[in-house]
Amino acid sequence: MNTSTTIANKPALVVGIALILVAILTAYDASTMNIRSGYGIGPQATSYLVAIILAILGLCHLPVALRRLDGEVPAADWKAVGWVGAALASLIGVIAAGGGFILGSTLLFMFTARAFGRKNFVVDFIIGFVIAVLIFLLFNKLLSLSLPSGPLERLL
Repeated sequence: MNTSTTIANKPALVVGIALILVAILTAYDASTMNIRSGYGIGPQATSYLVAIILAILGLCHLPVALRRLDGEVPAADWKAVGWVGAALASLIGVIAAGGGFILGSTLLFMFTARAFGRKNFVVDFIIGFVIAVLIFLLFNKLLSLSLPSGPLERLL
């Protein structure tokens, strides 16, 4: 019987602190917005809502991180973390380079699927592409909200 105990779950603590920091940054960003909505709740209120949700998620991680655990905490899968980082970086990079929402979201899906263990890039690219096109059409055409445009979006 293993009698060693671990006082803190460090990965959960890091995630909790990171979520709280992102919540603070999001709330600060919302406080600097000068956009006012003519109808509905608007971007400022939505940003505050996202900040509140992130803060709640971060705070929920803290008791888990500080609870005594029997046995060893599983090691973080840094390869999966790297794939998720690549997914987010690809989305940001594609949009910043003018590639648009569809391509960026397709890569986001493909790399995130890889982080969860999938290895069929072609199928994941197709699935991500279909989902991204549907989301783009929903937001852009049905809801009349503009998403970052690139060459693919101009075809639709």
